[in-house]
Amino acid sequence: MEALNGIKDLSYALDTFYFLITGALVMWMAAGFAMLEAGLVRSKNTAEILTKNIVLFAIACIMYMVVGYNIMYGDSSSPYIPSLSFFLGADNAAEEVLKQDMEGWYDGSYYSNMADFFFQMVFVATAMSIVSGAVAERMKLWSFLGFSVVMTAFIYPVQGFWKWGGGFLDQAGFADFAGSGVVHLCGAAAALAGVLLLGPRKGKYGPDGSINPIPGANLPLATLGTFILWLGWFGFNGGSELILSNVGEANAVANVFVNTNMAAAGGVVAALITARLLWGKADLTMALNGALAGLVAITAEPLTPTAGIATLIGAVGGVLVVFSIITLDRLKIDDPVGAISVHGVVGIWGLLAVPITNSDASLGAQLLGMGSIFIWTFVASLIVWGILKALVGIRVSEEEEFEGVDLGECGLEAYPEFVGAKGSGR
Repeated sequence: MEALNGIKDLSYALDTFYFLITGALVMWMAAGFAMLEAGLVRSKNTAEILTKNIVLFAIACIMYMVVGYNIMYGDSSSPYIPSLSFFLGADNAAEEVLKQDMEGWYDGSYYSNMADFFFQMVFVATAMSIVSGAVAERMKLWSFLGFSVVMTAFIYPVQGFWKWGGGFLDQAGFADFAGSGVVHLCGAAAALAGVLLLGPRKGKYGPDGSINPIPGANLPLATLGTFILWLGWFGFNGGSELILSNVGEANAVANVFVNTNMAAAGGVVAALITARLLWGKADLTMALNGALAGLVAITAEPLTPTAGIATLIGAVGGVLVVFSIITLDRLKIDDPVGAISVHGVVGIWGLLAVPITNSDASLGAQLLGMGSIFIWTFVASLIVWGILKALVGIRVSEEEEFEGVDLGECGLEAYPEFVGAKGSGR
């Protein structure tokens, strides 16, 4: 018995540690989003978008602790309506864990409850980070933060409950391993609702229908952000395997890491080739979005594909993201960083690609999950954005937009030594 308890102790400790480390990697993605977005906006809006990214992370942590986690993983008698309770319960007691026999070991008590909360918490922050870039350069800071409270406390956890909390999507067989739908499509749907109410940046679209490029201020920073996200994604997908402490699970984690990496690589190459064929140039921003598109595409099912198939799934995502960005621009949907295309359009592709390699998944269940997540998040977000617009407004004034939201919203500039005349377009 003592030897058996030693095995249980070690297994519990290893799986808890793995959960915490992969959660920390996902938390590092917050830095990736901050750097990517800061690099793709103009210098006069950099401090404000950095402020949004660090504060939204803090809000997500607090609101998910207060109520969001319990909504998502509470005990509900309905597969559609989650239960409501507040704050975190106690962690697993050692005597309760150790008294189980090995056959009952995989009942959910093989890692710390607090580790599970931490891992899920950084996921909700990731979903909210997606919204930040799409509404950049013209949204009021405090309106954005107000939306963050509702998104992380309620909107995200409800649809998360439907799949990962054992709700009706999970019961219907909807497959979403690490969140192409639950995290990425959810974040993109919330972003789209905000962008539609917000409108495009001044000067982005001409009265004659022309599309005017607005280059980002710091492509080295955007590239660094992409590499940080690529690294963090190993925690995002790898941690979603949940455990590591036996041969089968260890091999599965390794497979997930490899497929995640290969999909990103496929996305980069495909997006770069697509841009070269369309414009005759190697477009760095499309390559960066191609990497992220490949990562989003494989997130719904990174375990069952071979490395070659994973590369192709990522490559399709890389092609899709280029054409999606072009299409949204033609529709005058202004997304400065391409977040709606990367996380929404490619998130849909990732969900639809699951049945290609996972025989347990059906196209019908994937369509049900995709539609449910999008409709719920878009409608709920549209209502919240609409209320904020009516009560306090969501868009800065034309003068503040011209001068830069750094000055209007934060009272400082990210690059004061490089800023020339007040109101420059940089």
